[in-house]
Amino acid sequence: MEPAALRPSILLALLCLGACAAQPGRPEIAGRSFVVTGASSGFGRGVALGLGAQGGHVVLAARRAQVLEEVAAQIRAAGGEALVVPTDVSRADQVEALAAAAIGRFGRIDAWVNNAGVAAIGRFEEIPVEDHDRVVDVNLKGVIHGSHAALRQFRRQGFGTLVNIASVEGRVPLAYHASYAATKHAIIGLGAALNQELRLARQNRIAVSTVLPWAVDTPFWQHTANYSGGTPRMVTMDGPEEVVRAIIRVSIHPQKELAVGWKANGAVLGHRIWPGLAEHIAGNVVHRVQIETAPPAPPTTGSLYAPVMEGTGVAGEARGRMAREDAAR
Repeated sequence: MEPAALRPSILLALLCLGACAAQPGRPEIAGRSFVVTGASSGFGRGVALGLGAQGGHVVLAARRAQVLEEVAAQIRAAGGEALVVPTDVSRADQVEALAAAAIGRFGRIDAWVNNAGVAAIGRFEEIPVEDHDRVVDVNLKGVIHGSHAALRQFRRQGFGTLVNIASVEGRVPLAYHASYAATKHAIIGLGAALNQELRLARQNRIAVSTVLPWAVDTPFWQHTANYSGGTPRMVTMDGPEEVVRAIIRVSIHPQKELAVGWKANGAVLGHRIWPGLAEHIAGNVVHRVQIETAPPAPPTTGSLYAPVMEGTGVAGEARGRMAREDAAR
């Protein structure tokens, strides 16, 4: 990767380091072991770099082995340790191998971050059913596989934090994101159920945190399968920095559920107070931006079945692309 292409990821890692150092009483990350899935781009890459910059031992999992090696090199250069384990989280055997590799290298797992995810955009019945299946395989079954491996290890060692990345769509579902929204609802339910089991077992040193980001400009929008007829779009996207910091924070200071930022918290609160209205407004917004005004785009399976080469940064290019598209009208 060219040096110029590394700068945004390095800058984000330094921002994460500064944010963590600024919080009084925060436990040290140095020397602790973290498994991060989906670590080749987006939130996963940002979290891995942030943990590595603070001396964490980071186990990097994703399908793009070469990109993971680039992330590992950045972590080592920042003073952390990194282990690359190419993994398709939809495969239970590969997730088990990931856990075994982490234990074999570092002896324990302090936190496991289930971040890997895919999506398919378009009218539900116009998306091939096998694509819906694949979204469920990665987003839900992948989180179940990771949670299963992590919690078994946590019970053996007596401590640990599981962090599952859901979405505001797990509370306020969006039209044209049906199977994605379904998996994010399921992840929230999984976390709540697991926390009840831990409470009943009096496992107070083991925790499950579920993180709900707002729409964020990461390579997600480059990787999504798309049958909508238009370029992938969303309104009022945020940058990834706040979500990356939040994931790092709950990996050492767990809380059961965290909506990140005022937009996410407002959406969740609005849905709690008046769910019908919240869903009506959200549906109208996404219909306008994704169906009525998006420039034409051909159908694609994106990264569902095989990783794509583009989109390896923490931040994405969606906001810039949308601005160029709007200016060209």
